Amino acid sequence: TQSTWGCVSRTNMQQHPCLRVDVHTHCLPKEIPNLKAKYGYGGFIRLDHSCGGNKADMVLDDGAFFRKVESNLWDMEERVRYMDFVGCDVQVLSTVPVMFSYWAKPLDCLDLCQFLNNDIAAKVNEFPNRFIGLGTLPMQDAGLAVQELTRCVKELGLAGVQIGSHIDTNRGKVCLSSRDLFPVFEAAEKLGAAIFVHPWDMMGSDLMQKYWLPWLVGMPAETCFAICSMMLADVFIKFPKLRVCFAHAGGSFPATVGRIQHGFDCRPDLCAIDTNVPPREQAKLFWVDSLTHDKLALELVASVIGKDKICLGSDYPFPLGECYPLKRPGDQIDESDFDQDTKDDMLCNNALVWLGVPKSRFQRD
Repeated sequence: TQSTWGCVSRTNMQQHPCLRVDVHTHCLPKEIPNLKAKYGYGGFIRLDHSCGGNKADMVLDDGAFFRKVESNLWDMEERVRYMDFVGCDVQVLSTVPVMFSYWAKPLDCLDLCQFLNNDIAAKVNEFPNRFIGLGTLPMQDAGLAVQELTRCVKELGLAGVQIGSHIDTNRGKVCLSSRDLFPVFEAAEKLGAAIFVHPWDMMGSDLMQKYWLPWLVGMPAETCFAICSMMLADVFIKFPKLRVCFAHAGGSFPATVGRIQHGFDCRPDLCAIDTNVPPREQAKLFWVDSLTHDKLALELVASVIGKDKICLGSDYPFPLGECYPLKRPGDQIDESDFDQDTKDDMLCNNALVWLGVPKSRFQRD
């Protein structure tokens, strides 16, 4: 709450002269319609505000509890006050991945995406110098996804879209290596739309019922899976102007790139069937956020991915993020041994290159 923030006095803009752009934050509309009633079947998320105060429960329409959230998920005035307190100039807004709903009927998912994207656009329009928006797409139908991607960019003014680490459709799971998704990547490249890949529906969750392991172990694996799927399918080579950023500092990919490269070298019959560009070379062709929670891990990411491809990302407002009161967005970058120019690039410039947004839009007075 704001009263909690007030217990720490900081003059953020003086302490942090560099513009700070947080590429990884999530939001929702305050009210979500009864999607089960609207579409005629269940499985969707709704917000239950009956707990009162500034909190709500994210629950499935069968009543199963998913997560408790607070009003900073939908109240942008409260969010801006938080940003001012922690010294964050700009947030990139994207939906909560559980809302992807790729398993739903394509036209129903399109309708839901339009509802969520319109809300994000409205939030950006309310504070155009504080927010950048990323939409969500009905990825289970490439044609509809391209249609909504085009609307996001040309009509809503969003900078791009967020997609999942795989597409969990009602026909089965689809990897990001699938040729069926190439029209979406081609359209994003032509439109100049950025793509943010976020893990969801984590592999192995059935075996990881304790200790929050789907989030601690499954998410990093999902992100590595997404990177390898796109990389080994030659996506970054076929679409060289496509700008893709992966959440959570690329997950487990930076730590396992040696194994991935060795597999590519020793078993090209299995790994190099769709691309002849080595993984270590392709690792320089995409962006990642900075969310490592570890100094040495961030240095490894910089070595593997590149200092020019790391963007500040906090995962606000969720507890695994770099969020107050335990942490502040950008702490890991600030506390690193990189020189100040490199820190400034990670805090701002790299993000704006990935997003294709000019810094002049956000320049301070």
